[in-house]
Amino acid sequence: MSRKRSRLNEEEMSSTLSDVGCGEGEKNGSETSFTTSTSQVALETQSLIMAAPFSTDPMAIAERERCHYGRITRAQALAGTAHRKVRVYSDGIYDMFHQGHARQLQQAKTVFPNVYLIVGVCSDDLTHSRKGRTVMTEEERYEAVRHCRYVDEVVCDAPWEYSEEFLEKHKIDFVAHDDIPYTTEDCEDTYALIKAKDMFVATQRTEGVSTSDIVARIVRDYDIYVRRNLARGYSAKELNVSFLNEKKFRLQNKMDELKDKGKKVMTDIGEKRVDILTKWEEKSRELIGAFLLLFGPDGRLSNIWNESKGRLMQALSQPPSPRGSPPPSENGDSHSPTHRGSSSPPPPKSRRFETLYEPQADASSSERVGDPEAAAQRQLTDDGSDDSDDEEYQDTSPYL
Repeated sequence: MSRKRSRLNEEEMSSTLSDVGCGEGEKNGSETSFTTSTSQVALETQSLIMAAPFSTDPMAIAERERCHYGRITRAQALAGTAHRKVRVYSDGIYDMFHQGHARQLQQAKTVFPNVYLIVGVCSDDLTHSRKGRTVMTEEERYEAVRHCRYVDEVVCDAPWEYSEEFLEKHKIDFVAHDDIPYTTEDCEDTYALIKAKDMFVATQRTEGVSTSDIVARIVRDYDIYVRRNLARGYSAKELNVSFLNEKKFRLQNKMDELKDKGKKVMTDIGEKRVDILTKWEEKSRELIGAFLLLFGPDGRLSNIWNESKGRLMQALSQPPSPRGSPPPSENGDSHSPTHRGSSSPPPPKSRRFETLYEPQADASSSERVGDPEAAAQRQLTDDGSDDSDDEEYQDTSPYL
């Protein structure tokens, strides 16, 4: 529907321009100037409401047929005294159309006061064979150029070198390009013929901006752009990325997300630090109170430990001796049979000694009753008054 509407707009504009006319010889005076001004207004309006036509479109063909091609000198073009628009041609690859391309076309459009700008775009086959592979296809490059507001007409599949037939076919008055010589296998400068005919106008390149520079940036930051496209839903196959590299790039994306979240959290903390510190102080007091209640000297754990320690000491202490055990006999034996491992105490020592010396006591008592003389003699011996003992005694003291 939009393509049909665009085609209708082009046909209406073409019929309008045909009715108005451009530089017709039969008109004179004020009619000619009025016709020229009206044509200029119509072309400016056409460039604002629609894209530039291709050279094969009816609008471009009608404009080319209305133009009475004749040589316009540089002086006439600069002075603006030509009887028609000056048809300026500029060509290029225009891959990844950028501001450098737009500025070059702006210079070509304004090189003379009244310019009809024709732009030629080379095809993919010619570009790949002469200059190298392009990022955009030829259709994409055609559309990018024809939507530039300085362009009045687009020539598809433009030639690499110029010929007289090409110049006459498109009724070209001047060729605009930068002044750097472009060498080929056949000649040292592609624009040598144009310069010899005084049809060349130089434009200035924009320093630091070119398609090669943009491609170099992409190659340099390859990982960043691959991660960017993976995050936006592109598959590893579409990006020509291996399985391991895909996992690595996705992991790096996750790490970057975590870093961003951390920075956001820190920013929020910085904004709300007063509230957070107040709440933290309250929580710390509650934690300290709960800790003391549990681990303090009068806390629950201390009571539990004391109770457990008392039970443990009671379990490990020696049990008391049994009560009501029968007294031992005279010779120290208990009436109850002894068992191995019994905890009953041994008999007292005094009773042991009494038991051992009872026979001797009986013997001495019998001697005292039976023989008084023997008892007297034994008494003397015990007192140390026996003569035999006195004789045997020798004093060995050095002081006597």
